[in-house]
Amino acid sequence: MQSFFAPAAMLLALAGSAAQAQVQIEVSKITCEQYLLFKVADPRDIAIWLSGYYHGKAGTTVFETQAFKDESEKLTSYCRGHLQQPVMQAVETLFKRGQ
Repeated sequence: MQSFFAPAAMLLALAGSAAQAQVQIEVSKITCEQYLLFKVADPRDIAIWLSGYYHGKAGTTVFETQAFKDESEKLTSYCRGHLQQPVMQAVETLFKRGQ
């Protein structure tokens, strides 16, 4: 019996810690510096979220992998020179979105 309960207890402990690990992030407040230095999350994860956000606003479900890679590199390069600018503002400046 003890061998059954030990894994079950571990699963419950893991489930509890996973629920506590959830964090909400206000993406519009992430600066380029935070983006570049992994202070909020992996920049690639943020770039993927941004891509989905702007594609959703545009009503498109097309994801072009090479365009995503190119735009992510442009954003990274731009952010190096604009550390205090919000990353969403950088995206809108670079790609003229949201206008």
